[in-house]
Amino acid sequence: MSNDVTVVILAAGQGTRMKSRMAKVLHRAGGRALVEHAIVAARGVAPPERIFVVVGHQAEAVREVAEAAGVRTIEQKEQLGTGHAVLCGEAVLAGLGGHMVVTVGDCPLIRPATLQALVERQRSSQAAAVVLTADVADSTGYGRIIRDHNGAVEAIVEHKDATEAQRAVKEINSGIYCFDAEEFWRHVRLIRPDNPANEYYLTDMIEILNGAGLRVAATKISDPGELLGINDRVQLAEADHILCDRKIREVMLSGVTIEKPETVTIDADVTVGMDTIIGPFARITGRTVIGEDCRIGACAILHDAVLEKGAEVFAFSMISSSKLGENAHAGPYARLRMGAELGESAHVGNFVELKNTRFGAGSKSMHLAYLGDSEVGSKVNVGAGSITCNYDGKKKHKTVIGDGAFVGSNSTLVAPVQLESGSYVGAGSVITENVPEGSLALGRARQVVKPGWKRKDA
Repeated sequence: MSNDVTVVILAAGQGTRMKSRMAKVLHRAGGRALVEHAIVAARGVAPPERIFVVVGHQAEAVREVAEAAGVRTIEQKEQLGTGHAVLCGEAVLAGLGGHMVVTVGDCPLIRPATLQALVERQRSSQAAAVVLTADVADSTGYGRIIRDHNGAVEAIVEHKDATEAQRAVKEINSGIYCFDAEEFWRHVRLIRPDNPANEYYLTDMIEILNGAGLRVAATKISDPGELLGINDRVQLAEADHILCDRKIREVMLSGVTIEKPETVTIDADVTVGMDTIIGPFARITGRTVIGEDCRIGACAILHDAVLEKGAEVFAFSMISSSKLGENAHAGPYARLRMGAELGESAHVGNFVELKNTRFGAGSKSMHLAYLGDSEVGSKVNVGAGSITCNYDGKKKHKTVIGDGAFVGSNSTLVAPVQLESGSYVGAGSVITENVPEGSLALGRARQVVKPGWKRKDA
């Protein structure tokens, strides 16, 4: 990251080939919006205050994502080409000086190191501009890089305008550049919309700078796959697959075991501690944080979850915006959501759901229970089939269960209600009133037995 580098991310287009009501750069791959990937790459070369996203189509929605990432925006109210997009930011960009990288918001595979190499090439060459290029097997549709005998970039020729000899060139333009900012702003007004679309193209800067006697260089990327642009849902899925593979490799190399990694999904912003084991078909998304020595069972789904050291999520469980303390266990087939929290060594078992509930250290609910909007103390036992009735049709109400309490199977706790420490609830009870410390509460009808009730055969 350098304080003399500015990055401009072009993200104003609609992306009609996506066939979507949502702006293309807001579609997600690898757990991030496409434009977020561009911002992450930009942060490798420039501080946030020198990163600008050009917004246009659905400007407010794209601006919201950009500003949440801590970068600034420029609005292109009318889409008149890539050159026009940068010109829309002249008032804030022209005075920054240094080096200016122009990149795109729909290329999520670009690595920060690639932009770093582009900037370093511009520094070392002292060229007015450096173009990021790649050799591809099929260059159909791409602008071709035409070099002079010294290797400098002489022109970028679009496919439709290229001669047969030029079409044979395999080196293509990525649409990503690093400019000497002073030279760029000195010459950018020379771009003219002399094309069928009546637009201002950034590629014209190559010819303009050459015409001014300035040098234009190129740096060729070793992996052309980084330049995959997203134009449709097929390419979006391809990028998602590549980003997931990158993340899985990174996680495994950091000391995590992943069983059948080809079946597992891990988003870019997930962190996983050493010696954790992740089972097949697990899906770990959002900003999930997993500590060391954890276990994630097969087909478990974790989203924005936190697992402390030694926690275990058994198979087919879902943990969403919730936390497991050290050595806590959840599942199989458990669901924790909306701020649920398991304390140290707490266990919830099969078909137990916690919603907005703090479940204390060492407490257990092993089968078929629902605890919503509850505060459960330590070493509590909640029997099978027990539930908190937290919703009266208009409002949510809280249930409080004190340390060491025991809730018998098939009990119904009608909130608001409090079970004080050491209290007991007999199985099958409906509890509507507070239970004092150390008391036994029974809220069920007395059993009645009627001998001979079954009608005898005639």
